Amino acid sequence: MTKILVIYYSSYGHTEELANAIVEGARQEGADVTIMRVPEIVPEDIAKDAGLRLDQDAPIARPSDLADYDGIIAGTPTRFGNMAAQMRNFLDQTGGLWADGALIGKVGSAFVSTATQHGGQETTLTSMHTTFLHHGMVVAGVPYSCEALKEIEEPIGGSPYGAGTLAGLHGKKTPNAKELEIAHFQGAHVARIATRLAS
Repeated sequence: MTKILVIYYSSYGHTEELANAIVEGARQEGADVTIMRVPEIVPEDIAKDAGLRLDQDAPIARPSDLADYDGIIAGTPTRFGNMAAQMRNFLDQTGGLWADGALIGKVGSAFVSTATQHGGQETTLTSMHTTFLHHGMVVAGVPYSCEALKEIEEPIGGSPYGAGTLAGLHGKKTPNAKELEIAHFQGAHVARIATRLAS
């Protein structure tokens, strides 16, 4: 059975919600899916004062875990057009996997959350793709066969580079139906590709 890891960092729950939709999509394709999150690196007292979600259900991942999967779908909020420091810190610890070629040929895919429509979704996603490519992974996005990606009647997150959501300036907006549809599609799409590559 194809094994997919959905791994994310989520400050306030937006990226976590996309992650859950991606898990559902991958499971729909018959994949064995695990969901994990990267460790928080903000000191606990500061994190609590900022209202960061420290009680998420997903277990904490270790960099070595990535080698156990056929496909890895990673999600992060954007920070000034780049991935959050928590995700960058985690990926920076995968040098041993890189040295061993442990991720070569596996599928890598990314998803994102931003405060605004023009908040750097695509640059954040491609910054993650760069890491995947250095690992020799096969990068997968979201093709335009996903109908929700063609939405122009309302602002939504997501692009051919990966699923996304718009959280609003104060994080009050939750992922809408179209954004969750794109995330679900991405999970299924990656699972299908990983299954073909693993066979």
